[in-house]
Amino acid sequence: MSTRRRFLGVAAATMIGARIDRQAFGADIKNGVPMRTLGHTGEKVSVVGIGGYHLGSPGVDVEESIRIVRTALDHGINFLDNCWDYNAGESELRMGKALQDGYRQKAFLMTKIDGRNRATAEKQIHDSLQRLQTDRIDLLQFHEVIRDTDPDRIFAAGGALEAVLEAKKAGKVRFIGFTGHKSPDIHLKMLATASAHQFTFDSVQMPLNVMDHHFNSFEAKVLPVLQKQNIGVLGMKPMGDHFILQSNTVTAVECLHYAMNLPTSVVITGCDSLKILQQALDAARSFQPMGKEEVAALLAKTAKVAQSGEFEMYKTSHHFDGTYQNPQWLG
Repeated sequence: MSTRRRFLGVAAATMIGARIDRQAFGADIKNGVPMRTLGHTGEKVSVVGIGGYHLGSPGVDVEESIRIVRTALDHGINFLDNCWDYNAGESELRMGKALQDGYRQKAFLMTKIDGRNRATAEKQIHDSLQRLQTDRIDLLQFHEVIRDTDPDRIFAAGGALEAVLEAKKAGKVRFIGFTGHKSPDIHLKMLATASAHQFTFDSVQMPLNVMDHHFNSFEAKVLPVLQKQNIGVLGMKPMGDHFILQSNTVTAVECLHYAMNLPTSVVITGCDSLKILQQALDAARSFQPMGKEEVAALLAKTAKVAQSGEFEMYKTSHHFDGTYQNPQWLG
């Protein structure tokens, strides 16, 4: 029996009435938002996290961005996502402003770097700390591990891992992970390369959604490995940015609940307004473990349209590949 089927079987068997299965989905609740453990780190993170990209998007003003972050932190969400390259640094700058006045203490702060060599990574870590107005990043991740060459470059002598380990030693970084959206096979290579260097990541970020299940699936290939190694699972693109919703097969809340029903530590979703933030909060507070029949019915809605990867453009095109458009970010 697959790992996924075992997990869903346990979830279905232990669901009692309307109560959350606290062993499988986390015993803690904060302002109605379930908290889960981030793999072997022992850190507690909210089941839903705020994506950083949308905070700096054109059309979202600075004050609105600050309100989104602070409202999330005030209402039980503690996981914040960002990246050195999002909107030319604007996303980090806005988050840094939001984290003043005592809000930094409420947040589990994650950001990402693109650098593949030590010097480039060092500069990007420095830039992120300055923009975020903090002396520490809770989780730093290698961003866009989407090329077959990325793992070897990061782990090579003089590679980016050296800079990140030095930052961790200096207390600037607490935990280390990586992210990518292109191919589960590249994720597996990154994990194998880490193992060959006697290194274990604290987290891995990847697309987990109702269409990934059917096409070149991170859920099928990578998730069981992360569970076995007790590595924190960061689900991203629960709605494929917005493309999955354009298929007119599932709702936003169904997308969020599906990703929450997997053994994710946190599901990261972009919020460009307080209305969308409220949708994420409502989805987190209303989540209940889904039975096998419920999951099967939801997946049946997306099975046909998911086959070509048309609505998972991050896998099938360069639409989401910032480092493809800007290779200089890699160093």
